[in-house]
Amino acid sequence: MAHIITIAQQKGGAGKSTIAAHLAVALAQKGSKVLIVDIDPQGSLKTWYHIREEKFGKGYAGITLLESSGWRVSSTVGQYNTKMDFIIIDSPPHTELEAKNAVRMADLVIIPMQASPTDVWATKATVDFAKQERKNYRIMLNRYNPNSKTAKAAIGKIDMILGGYLGNRVAFSSCFMQGKCVTESDPSSQAAEEVRNITNEIVEILHIS
Repeated sequence: MAHIITIAQQKGGAGKSTIAAHLAVALAQKGSKVLIVDIDPQGSLKTWYHIREEKFGKGYAGITLLESSGWRVSSTVGQYNTKMDFIIIDSPPHTELEAKNAVRMADLVIIPMQASPTDVWATKATVDFAKQERKNYRIMLNRYNPNSKTAKAAIGKIDMILGGYLGNRVAFSSCFMQGKCVTESDPSSQAAEEVRNITNEIVEILHIS
């Protein structure tokens, strides 16, 4: 059975789609079969994947993408549950039915968050729902500067934060526009190392050998 990871955050602009793609690629590079389910009407992952297909071919590097509406996500996942190692769901930026269905499906909920007071406040609704559904979850710091006192103060009282984080790097968006991820475009970079660290941490949380 596939391990289901839902990327959820009610606040827009948190980087969900970029994170979903980078996590999918990093898992595929470890030899896993990965399905991305895009239920975000914005369709950023769909656009990235189409660019990727045009450049490198269908199913490049062991990744498949499906679009689905939120209310159909359960049946979509059910069709692929025994065919994939990981299913990553990119949910829409709100906590309505579509996003809630995606959280309910998850073995692990990843909640991207920038280290600012407004992002911390906006994250509470997603965290509360994950807790309500008794889902294992982690907050992932995105565009994070570990040397910023303001950032450290903003996250000071928050728990369940991944040890790894993604820095505020142009590389994440620039490679995304090329249908790639940083572990492909620049595998020796600090950005790629950050992605690998987070991926390894998530694998450990899911207790996968």
